[in-house]
Amino acid sequence: MRSTPTPVSGSSARIEAWSGRQFAERVEDAMDIYARAMQYPQHAAAQRSVTARKHVSHEGFACRAAVLEQGALIGFGYGYTTLPGQWWHDLVRRALTPESAEDWLADAFELSELHVLPGFQGGGVGRRLLLELAGAIPHAAMLLSTPDADTRAFRLYHDLGFLDLRRHYLFPGDSRPFAVLGARLPLGTGG
Repeated sequence: MRSTPTPVSGSSARIEAWSGRQFAERVEDAMDIYARAMQYPQHAAAQRSVTARKHVSHEGFACRAAVLEQGALIGFGYGYTTLPGQWWHDLVRRALTPESAEDWLADAFELSELHVLPGFQGGGVGRRLLLELAGAIPHAAMLLSTPDADTRAFRLYHDLGFLDLRRHYLFPGDSRPFAVLGARLPLGTGG
């Protein structure tokens, strides 16, 4: 496990646009944040790193990183154009009604991951990452899945205009139910 930066105000983090190469260079740091934020065992970070490295070559890949002044990564978000043949896309297509799948999966960006170190959560870092990422992509919609529970992340997504497309969905390999959410772009500012 990597050392954890001392929590400070999330507003002190700068949001950077990262290329696929830049993300791949810091993927272990990012997936450490993923495992801690999702409360997965640490070995899940190494497993997810392999998949995340492959994602950088997907069409429409885009990434934003929250970095402290000294360079410590405290949060990140990335995704790509969702297309048939991709694991998440194909599962979600089957989970939605045919009409909903047709409507939402065309010209959509799949937010694959958005995570903030637990000590920095609640300070606006996740919101800033999401808004900057969503503001930079040319898609008509953004889709994601998140644990189906009353979490900060779930509340943030709804606050920014995401709608429930499917609730209580079980993805292979995770026993927790997930919600599949979608929002038309540009994202709203919430209330």
